[in-house]
Amino acid sequence: MGPHDELIDEARADTGLDDFGGASFREGLEILVRALRTEARLSARGDVALQQMIVGKLGQRLQIEDWYRRYPEIGAEVIAAPLFGMGLPRTGSTALSVLLALDPGVRYLATWQAERPCPPPSMVTGPDERLGLAEAEHAERLAHSPRHAALVPGSPSGPVECLPLLAMDFKSALFNGLARVPSYTRWLLHEADHFSAFEYEKRVLKLLQWGYPAVPWRLKSPSHVQHAEVISEVFPDARFVMTHRDPSDVIVSVCDLFADLYSRFTDDTDCRWIGESNVAEWTTGMRRVLAFRDGGADSRFFDIGFRAMHRDPVGCVTALYEWLGEPVSEEFGVRMREWRASSGEPEPNAHPEPATFGLDLGRVRPLFADYLTRMADWTSS
Repeated sequence: MGPHDELIDEARADTGLDDFGGASFREGLEILVRALRTEARLSARGDVALQQMIVGKLGQRLQIEDWYRRYPEIGAEVIAAPLFGMGLPRTGSTALSVLLALDPGVRYLATWQAERPCPPPSMVTGPDERLGLAEAEHAERLAHSPRHAALVPGSPSGPVECLPLLAMDFKSALFNGLARVPSYTRWLLHEADHFSAFEYEKRVLKLLQWGYPAVPWRLKSPSHVQHAEVISEVFPDARFVMTHRDPSDVIVSVCDLFADLYSRFTDDTDCRWIGESNVAEWTTGMRRVLAFRDGGADSRFFDIGFRAMHRDPVGCVTALYEWLGEPVSEEFGVRMREWRASSGEPEPNAHPEPATFGLDLGRVRPLFADYLTRMADWTSS
C-alpha cells in the first residue's frame, strides 16, 4: 500500500477531479494508512483490497463535491427528524432496521447507495447499474466467507449501517472492523473529532434525498453509542432507538464476526487483540451514551430489549411508532407481518470459546455494571 498522498493522487487521477471539499478527512486517512502499512500484517490480497477501498472512498468524496459544485441547491435539502438506531451489536438491531426499511413512508440507507452514492439516485433513469455491481460484490464476499451471511444477514438493496458514509471523512469504525490497526483505533475512540464525519454523513444524505419528497430517514449503527452527543449536535431534532442485551451474551459473537472480517485481509488474525479492542470500544460506548442520556437526552430514546424483539418484532416496531407519534400505515403493517411470517427462526451460530479472544466473561460483565442496571430499567416494560 502506498503512502496516503499517493492514494489521494490516485483518486484524483481516477476521477479527473480535485476538490475534496475541505481537509477534515486528511488526519484520519494519514493515521489509518500508516497503521495499515505498519500494524495490520495484511496479506497481499488484503493490501490490494484495502488500498482499493481507500481510493474508492476518496473518489466518492471527490464525486460528491463535484455534484455539489454543479448543483449547489442540493445543500438546501433538509434532513428532518431522523431516527438513529444504536446499541451493542447482536442485540436485534439488524432485524429492527430491516423492519423499519419496510415502511414505504421513510427513507433508509441502502447498501448499494452507501457504497456508491454518485450519481444522485434522482438523476438516474431506468435500472441503476450500481445495484447489479453491489449484488456481484455481495456474492463474491459470501463465496469467500460463507459464514458471513449467518453472522450478518443483509442484502445489497437492504439497509446498511452509517459506517460507509462516515468513512468518507476517515473517521469510521468500518476500518478497524477490517484490520488490526491499534493506533487508528485508539485515535478514533479517544482523540478524533467526529463532528466533521457526521456533518459529511448529512451532506451525503442530502445528495441521496435530493429530487425526492423529504421523508424521515431511518439510520443505524451500533457504534452510534460512542457519538450520540455529536449526532445530536449535527442533527438537533434526531431521536434514538436503542436495542439492548446482556453484554456477556454478545461479546464473543461480536469478536467472532471481527475475526471473520479480518480473515479476508490477513493470514495472521490476532484474536486476542480483537477481544481487547472490542471490550474497550463497547465499554467506552456504553459510558458515553449513559452520560448523554443522563445529561438531559433520556426522553429522546426509545428502548427495545433483545427478548422482546425476538418474541414480537412487529409489536416492538408498532410501539416505537406510537412513541414517535407516527402512524403504522396499512401497507407497512402488511409488509411487517409478511416479513415475520416468512423469516422463521434463525439458525443458532456456533462461536469459539471466549478464551480464543482472551476473554473471561466473568470479568467482562462487571465492566458493564452501570449499563446493566440501566438496561434493566429501560427494558422492564
